Order: sequence, then C-alpha cells, then structure tokens
Amino acid sequence: MRGLTRRLVAVAAVAASIVAVSPVAAQAHGRSKSYVKVGYFTQWGIYGRDFQLSKVQNSGAAARLTHLNYAFGPVTADGVCASADPWADWQTPFSAELSVDGVADVAGQPIAGNLNQLAELKAKNPKLRVLISLGGWTGSAYFSDAALTGASRKKLVSSCIDLWIKGNLPGLSAGVAAGIFDGIDLDWEWPGSEGNAGNVIRPQDKHNFTLLTAEFRAQLDKLGKSTRKHYDLTAFLPAAPAKVTAGFEGKIFKYLDFGTVQGYDYHGSWELRSNQQSSIYVPKGAPDNPDFSADGAINAWVRAGAPKRQLVLGLPYYSQGWTGITSGGNGRFATATGPAPGVFANGTEDYKTVKNLPGFRLYRDWRAGNSWLFDGTTFWTYDDPAQMLQKTLYIRAKGLGGAMMWSLDGDDEKASLTKAINLGLTS
Repeated sequence: MRGLTRRLVAVAAVAASIVAVSPVAAQAHGRSKSYVKVGYFTQWGIYGRDFQLSKVQNSGAAARLTHLNYAFGPVTADGVCASADPWADWQTPFSAELSVDGVADVAGQPIAGNLNQLAELKAKNPKLRVLISLGGWTGSAYFSDAALTGASRKKLVSSCIDLWIKGNLPGLSAGVAAGIFDGIDLDWEWPGSEGNAGNVIRPQDKHNFTLLTAEFRAQLDKLGKSTRKHYDLTAFLPAAPAKVTAGFEGKIFKYLDFGTVQGYDYHGSWELRSNQQSSIYVPKGAPDNPDFSADGAINAWVRAGAPKRQLVLGLPYYSQGWTGITSGGNGRFATATGPAPGVFANGTEDYKTVKNLPGFRLYRDWRAGNSWLFDGTTFWTYDDPAQMLQKTLYIRAKGLGGAMMWSLDGDDEKASLTKAINLGLTS
C-alpha cells in the first residue's frame, strides 16, 4: 500500500493543473471503453432542485457517462416493484426549454415524465445504458420479506422486469416504456444490518441476497434471449466492513456486472466533530481507530471475494459540513456545535454551492486523499475536480472497474466533476 500511496501523492500535485485542460483537449481523449462511469439521477430532483435530464445532456455530462442510474423504485409491502412517484416518472409534461430534445410534451402522447426524457437522452447518447435503481435508503424496508423464499423472489423479480424492463406501466398502453431501461441496480440498504428505521432485517438476508441476485440474473437472461439484449445487473454496496460481513457473500459477483461501493458518508454532521467523509486513506492523526476510508472499503470487499475489476468506487457530489468550531487551526478533527446550514438540509451541501461560498480557505491532504474548506467557524468536506482526479488515479492504480457519482444534480452547470472523472478514467 505504501507504494501506491507514494504514486498517488506524486501525481496528485499536478491534478489542479490537469483540470484546466481545454474542452477540445479533453474531448480528444474520447470515451474510455475500460472504465464504467455511473451517474445517479434522482427522480425527485425535478422539483425543488429544478434539475432535469436536459441539464445532464446540455452540460456535457451524459456524453461522459457509461451508465445512468434512475433513483429510486421501491419494493412494496406486497413484495413487488412499484413507482414511488408516477407523476414524476411518466406523467408530468416538460416544456421545450426543459426537454432533452427541445420539443415540448403534448397532451395525449404515449408517455411523458422522466421516463420519456430518459428515452430522449438515450436517443442522443446511443451508448449510454440506463438502469432503474431499486430501493434506496427509504425504499428498502421490505426487501427482506421479498427475498425470503423462492416464490417471493420470483414474484419480486418478475414484477420488476414487467414494470421497468418490459415497460408495462399502470394505466398506459402495454410496453409503452419498453427499451428505456437496460438493466436493474439493486440498492438494498442493507441486508442483514441496520439501515433506515423500520426496515425488516433477518440474519438470513445475507444468503437470500445472493439468491435474489441469482433470480434477477436468470430472469434477465431469459428475457435477453428473446430480445437479443444483455441486461445489466448491478448493486450498491456498503463501505463498512461489518455491513459487508453481515449482508453479502462474494459469490454475488457471479451474477452482477459490477457493484458500486459507497465512497462517502464515512463521517458526517450527525457527529459533533469535523472530519473527512470520503478520504482515500485514513488521514494521519484521525481520532477514530478503526476508521473508514475508500481503501478500507475496497479492501473489505476484496477480502469478501469480490474481483477488483467488478468494484466501482462511489464519489460524492456533495459536502458534509459542521459549524460552531472555535479551536482555530485548519478546522479538521475539531469539536463542533452542530451541522452547518445547508440549502436543502443542514449538514450537507451540493458541490456547486460549496465551491462558491465566500471567505473559506481550501486545505488539501494529498497523502490521505481528501480536501476541505474552513473559514474559522464552519468546515465543509470538499471533493473538487482536482480531488476527483486523484481518486481516479487511485481507481486505476488499484485495478478497479470505474467510478460512480452520487448524484448528478450536485455538480455545477458545466459538469466540472463529471468531466474531471471522465478525463481521469479515459485511456
């Protein structure tokens, strides 16, 4: 590991200058065929965040992604797939200004909403693969029940494929959304261990998750034989070694195309001490032992039997923040009074907002692989383009499969983070 650390430190010093590369030079590299670049688009982002898929297209982000995950589709108490918000998914009309293709939706068209916009996005980016993400933090309550028996697993998988892959949406013509989704992303948070309050948890979740992935793979492959398509199956995976041990078997990678490992929320404003949330390595002087880091998370998955090339590291497009710090210095590992004020939630803030906050000084720890902003009172973790480039260097050096980004609405209007990640992962 020391050799890898030295290499990352040596190249990280030039990262800030690399991100200044001209758009023409960046485009000349082309799209990498070796690394996946997965961006999450949130269903609800079209509301308060005013973030539509047209912005993914117009910013240049779509052209630099290999996969777009649409989040989320919940698993219901009846053990089937459903829409969390049909209005957002296939009903809401978009104006010409907000549409991917620049043409306004009209009354009576077969399908509207985000799904129609996804179809338009794919038309402009034919190599882009779009996946439906099932579950999420608030949509995983009944995964355990649905995965419990062979019959319940078949029922769940069949319903998910019927709704999202075959495109049989309630109240619309049969197959109206067929061909929009190229696969399924499993975001069960978490099998065998605590997630959102009220989630059903069982010790047998660990093996049942493997059986569930096998059932998804079998049914997707069966459909693929008739459609002559390969349908992707991926999963969002935890960073904590204890959660890996409690809920996952290495054999799941026989069924998955790849798994995305949580590379953020290692620390946050639920604690009263400023810290890193997405560091590559544990920083020197960190107060917690053991502590979380990207390298620690990846190593936990390798120990569990995951092939490195099927591991994709998650990267945050948002910051964790603390305020009320009075100890001076650079603000790191300092006692705070609470979360820093945020636009949508206290304690978190989008990159596009944090980067423009006045009065903050930028600090970098290249050896650990994390950065932060501090103004003497308020502290924000900070993954900017230079930091993202260092993380892509880690991904390459470690032999991983690529990067995942949560979530695209946190980037700026130029898609600076996405472009930096693409540059770092382009051969």
